[in-house]
Amino acid sequence: MTEDRKRTMKVGTKIGAALGAIVFAVFGILPGFYFGSYGALVLMSRLAGGPVEPTTIVRMITVVGVALGIFCGAAVSIVLGSVFGTALAWIVDVIGSTGKVKEAEEVKAKG
Repeated sequence: MTEDRKRTMKVGTKIGAALGAIVFAVFGILPGFYFGSYGALVLMSRLAGGPVEPTTIVRMITVVGVALGIFCGAAVSIVLGSVFGTALAWIVDVIGSTGKVKEAEEVKAKG
């Protein structure tokens, strides 16, 4: 793999990760908050065998669930953005290299 191709892939990965983070910031914080808190409350109610009282421990576990939901949503958004960015960089590189003449092979053949 040439240095230009490596640089193209790295730039595509970074741009995709940045776009994934932006998409998460716009569309993912609220669902991460909601599903994290809901998942924590459902898990606690299953473990307790019924409805849970709003005690300090339950609130702390709910906050941990919210943080975990937001973190998981951000991780998925950033990783998927990186994958799509890398794929788009690869496609752009392949399309851009179809019309190029490989001068390096010609120079090696003459030398």
